[in-house]
Parts: sequence; structure tokens; C-alpha cells
Amino acid sequence: MRRPLLSRFSFKLFNFSKFSPPQLIALTFAVTILVGALLLGSPLAHQPGHSLSWVQALFMSTSALCVTGLVVVDVGSTFNVFGQLVVLALVQIGGLGIITFGTLFAFLLGRRINFSERVRLAQQVSAFEVGGVVRLIRQIFIFTFSAELIGTLLLTLRFVPEQGWGRGLYTAVFHAVTAYNNAGFSLYADNLMGFARDPFVTLVIGGLVILGGMGFIVQINLLSHWRRPRRDRILVHSKIVLTVMGALLLIGMLLFLLFEWNNPATLGPLPFGDKLLVGFFQSVTPRTAGFNTVDYSALSQPTIFITIILMFIGANPGSTGGGIKTSTFFVMMMAAISLVRGRGELVAFGRRVARETVMRAMTVTLLSMGLVNTGVLLLLTTNHANNLTFEQLFFEAVSAFGTVGLSMNATPLTSPTQQLILLVLMYLGRIGPLTFAVAFGNRPRSELVKYPPERDILIG
Repeated sequence: MRRPLLSRFSFKLFNFSKFSPPQLIALTFAVTILVGALLLGSPLAHQPGHSLSWVQALFMSTSALCVTGLVVVDVGSTFNVFGQLVVLALVQIGGLGIITFGTLFAFLLGRRINFSERVRLAQQVSAFEVGGVVRLIRQIFIFTFSAELIGTLLLTLRFVPEQGWGRGLYTAVFHAVTAYNNAGFSLYADNLMGFARDPFVTLVIGGLVILGGMGFIVQINLLSHWRRPRRDRILVHSKIVLTVMGALLLIGMLLFLLFEWNNPATLGPLPFGDKLLVGFFQSVTPRTAGFNTVDYSALSQPTIFITIILMFIGANPGSTGGGIKTSTFFVMMMAAISLVRGRGELVAFGRRVARETVMRAMTVTLLSMGLVNTGVLLLLTTNHANNLTFEQLFFEAVSAFGTVGLSMNATPLTSPTQQLILLVLMYLGRIGPLTFAVAFGNRPRSELVKYPPERDILIG
């Protein structure tokens, strides 16, 4: 059976077989960012009387595709419907992954997915094995669009009575998609501060954020276990990330309430129930979501510090979120505890964690710390005109790398050079520093010589 002409043409035109999975991920993200910048920089995407520089267009495209949410211009007032739909499309593509969307088009074109393409798909969605990855992609699409549809239907109950069917439905779709994909873009100039005391909107959006940041593998695993509890067990990976995610949500909420309870600019004037609601939402959103119901420039320094830590850790692997990921944080912490206790192996939920996994977690963490520190240093050295504080620039750098989108109202004040630095951090944070290093580093070589170990190296 011959493939359709369009399928054969597209395969020849976009022959990516010579690229490794990390290279393909890095390159497709870069190309799509440029295409998005061209669209967002076009006058066709702007409201009357508004315009963007090409640096601003490139920044907004990067922020959307990398599902970050940092903005140098207000989305609702700067872009018309076409521009807002471009932003929404970039968010959806970036959240699910460009290669994943390419698979969808391959399905529509009637082309079979070969083995090398399945390897790239497995890398894109952080699948454990290549076998069954195509079926996994189908499940991811169904689960994602179902969650976004349910979120849209729920939000219409709030927005339609207030804005009418057309505008209300559009607002619901926009916020449901950006929430599930942990992007944090909003059509409101103050983000979601106007809904700080609205439990329906904040809980629906918070639920979508948690669901999107859970990770595709975990979502499918929990759904399969719910359907067939005796056949499909809950993976150790799922147990780890769900445990860390729950712990971070609880600890983040308690610390936010502790440090902001009497702050007159945030929680101070609110009644007890609203304080709990805002505290919960602000514990959810640093997990790479980017929505805010309080002014982050008014937070106390301890709260800023806790938020930076949460942003750096981020969401679960294979999700729409960024950061070093919860599993990386877990492995690093447990490895340290095991070493202190004198244990030779790291054990989690009755399973031994491979030494290679520990080394990978250490590498990801060190590379991430190096990128953030380098970004902060560059932001400080280019901070001559606007005189932003160290606290603001550090917060922006971590938010950009973690693809979070929270800001201390400093992003629009950054210079074009600083915006370029931040967009590089967003790009590297989304594809992953280790993926980028592997993509353009030296190819692994087999070691022909093994050297004797040296134990006389003091650590600590």
C-alpha cells in the first residue's frame, strides 16, 4: 500500500532522520520560536495603536512556546484575537511538545511511524520505553484535550454570565489551555488578582495547573490503575513524584501563610477563608504555572525566597512544566540522606535506584544552577539603565529558567539585552539543560581503558 502523495512529500521535505532526539527537540523548538516571533511581530497580530519590537516579539514567542508566561507587553490589550490565538497555539504546541504534534500530523497524513521516530517521541514525552509509545501519544492527546475541555466548560459557568457567550467562551478556552499547559498567560492586565477571593475560578485553574504539571506518564499510569487495579500497578516513579508534589504543595502553602498572614499588602486584610484560598493558589502557581492572585512585588523576602526554591524545583518529568523536576529533587535529597546514614544504595518504595539515575540527577541540578547563576550575572552586568534590584533579577532568572512566569513586576522594565538573556533561559529551561548539552556535545565514546580508582580524595 503506497503512502499518500502529501505524506511522501512531507517526509522528504522534513527529513529529520539525521538528527538525534535531543538535537531534534532543540532545533524544532528554536525554529518554531522564530516562526512565532514573525507572526507576533506582524501588524496583523496587534490591536490598533500597538506595536512590538522584534526583541519583544521574540520574547513573547519564546515565553509562549516554552509555556513560561513572562510578558513584556499585556496580552489582552496589545494583541488582537489573531495575536492571542497565535499565543494560545504556541502554548498548546509547547506544552505537548512539537514532535508530539508532528506525530499527530503524521497520523492524519496516513504515514506509519518508523523506529527512529518512535525513539524521538519517547525522548519528547519522557517515556520509559520505545515500545507502545505511539499508543501512549494517542492517550496523551485524548487526556489533554479532555482535561482542557472540562476546564473550559467549568470556566464558562463563571465567565459567560459575566461577559456573554462569545467573549465568555473565548476567555474560558484561553485560560483553560494556558492553565493546563502551566503557561500562566492571562487576558487580564492584573493576571488573576481580580479573582483572588473567587474560589471557583482559582480552584478550577489551580486544578488544571496541578493536572498539567503531574506528567503525562503519571496521568496515564493513574488512569490505567483506576481502570484495572490488579493488572496495572502504580509505578515507583508515580509514587515518588506524587509524594514530592503533595509535600511541596502543603509546605509551600503553610510557609506562604506563615510569612504573609499579617502582610497588609497581601493576606493581611483578607478574612480567614480567603487567606487559605490565596495561600493554596500561591503554593500551586510557583510549580511553573505563572498565574498570580497577589502582587509579587509586595511579598516579604522570606516568601520570595521560598517561591524561588519552588520555582527551581518545578513540576514532574514529562509534564507541561519546567524546573529541575520533582524526581530530580527527590533523588538528590534521598542520596544525601542515604550517604549520611551510611547506606550503600539508594532505596525508594522498596526499589533500588540505579547509580546512573543519581548521577543524572546531580548533573541536571548542577547544570541548572550554573545556568541560573550565569543568567543572573549577565542580567546584573547589563543592568545599567533600569537599575533593577538583585532580588528582582534573581527572581526573574529563576522564573525564566523554571518556565514559571511569575514576576516581581520587573519583566516589562528589562532592557532588550536583558530580555534576550531571559529568553535564552526560558529556551534552555524548557528543553532541559541536559538535553541541550547532550544534543550539541561530543558523542559518547566507548572507553577502551579503565583507570584504577582513587579513594584519597576528600569531600566535605
